[in-house]
Amino acid sequence: MIGQKGIPAVYGGIERHVEELSLELAKQGHNVVVYARAWYTPKNITNYHGVQIVHTPTLHAKNFDAIFHTFTSTIHALFQKLDVIHYHGVGPALLCWIPRILTPKTKVVVTLHCLDRYHQKWGIFARLMLRIGELAGCTFAHQTISVSKTIRNYCLNEYQKATTYIPNGVTPAEPQNSSLLDQWDIVPGKYLLMVSRLVKHKGVHYLLEAWQFVRQQNPELLKDYKLVIVGDSTFTDDYVMQLQKIARGDNSIIFTGWQKGRTLEELYANSALLVHPSENEGLPITVLQAMSHARPVLVSDISEHREVISDEHFWFCNTNILSLAQKITELMQNPELLKERGIKNKALVEKKYNWKDITSQTIALYSSAKPGVLKKLQAIKA
Repeated sequence: MIGQKGIPAVYGGIERHVEELSLELAKQGHNVVVYARAWYTPKNITNYHGVQIVHTPTLHAKNFDAIFHTFTSTIHALFQKLDVIHYHGVGPALLCWIPRILTPKTKVVVTLHCLDRYHQKWGIFARLMLRIGELAGCTFAHQTISVSKTIRNYCLNEYQKATTYIPNGVTPAEPQNSSLLDQWDIVPGKYLLMVSRLVKHKGVHYLLEAWQFVRQQNPELLKDYKLVIVGDSTFTDDYVMQLQKIARGDNSIIFTGWQKGRTLEELYANSALLVHPSENEGLPITVLQAMSHARPVLVSDISEHREVISDEHFWFCNTNILSLAQKITELMQNPELLKERGIKNKALVEKKYNWKDITSQTIALYSSAKPGVLKKLQAIKA
């Protein structure tokens, strides 16, 4: 696996995807290699539940980290006699032509997780490179995977490429208590939650302003509630400062920083409502995780969200603060609707977004190479 920062996942949808897919492949007896960056996955971690971790050099800077690490990982992979090299993300896909030329018997797979060039953090040159990455992923890979139907349709219309739809997944949630919530003085069932990297296109600022608007207009409704933001900067310190400025002096808003493991699961499990106001997405794993805990989820009305959340009661107009505030008000006034939707959410993700089925689909795709390229899938190393 190339393109992710590493595993175990601390943050990031791609990292969570690669971790879950790799672990499931390893459970089924396949040999899996995940390339990692030392600033994300400590160098002393070389094996994670049967998955081999290989660290290669990178440049830990906004515009160079992903592509430089993809390059060094690709060069290392060329000499490993691999059956499959699986690239994750539009940026890393930019280099998928290298093994196609230099190791033609190796199957090259690309998963497109999101249309990154629409993210506001990128400049003109970076967006151009990401656009070329889309083209490369649709041109040079033996097989291209789209994690959402929206991305699949985009590739078909933009590049005349028929990609394979294989969604993100989620591991069934286990019951959680609330013992770890005390550190933030939050009460189970008495907080709204957002879990995200603190980058502009995720729309955290919309949620903060909508939250404050609702509290001003209807102070009794949310007087006992908190807004909990889980996440931190990813080369976006200026944006984080903007968020802190909005929240300054408001004790109802809590920034927890990155959380993982049991702490993160408790935050999901005990929330009243997860809000995901992102302007563009792939198929957000944080939404699936909240749903697996039987939590209701309020999302912006982008097509990627509507694929998962079909109930219009849980949509608001993308980028519209007043629409978001109105939906928060309506939902928090209707606890029975929240409970009912949470139960339905859990049933939905367990049926449609489980990793065993997703892994089976991925193995089938790995095996679908033309004769002479991948004759027998005895080991998967990517």
